[in-house]
Amino acid sequence: MSDSPSPAATGPYAIVEASGQQFWLQPDRYVDLDRLAAEEGSTVTLDNVLLVNGSNGPTLGRPYVDGARVEVKVLAHRRGPKLLVYKMRPKKKTRRKNGHRQELTRVLVQSISVGGKAIA
Repeated sequence: MSDSPSPAATGPYAIVEASGQQFWLQPDRYVDLDRLAAEEGSTVTLDNVLLVNGSNGPTLGRPYVDGARVEVKVLAHRRGPKLLVYKMRPKKKTRRKNGHRQELTRVLVQSISVGGKAIA
């Protein structure tokens, strides 16, 4: 049995392209995206919708679904976990240790709409 939920059991959802990655978004759930240039509490519209699954079944875009948009509310600006980057050259006494924390924005999915008509 796989860990991913089956599409029929999850209800309406959308797959959106944001910051070079694809995200599975469902209404009233939050997700962490790369840092968005928006204030906390503001609403952002994501237009690069690749797939929408509603009551009529899935609608696949080529490459994007026409008229589909996802409204998200910015909850907070955060930083991801620290990742250690360690480089060394063997037999040369050269070592470099570096840390990185990704800048993230936590958003809450408010609505998914296609052609101005909300499906969720």
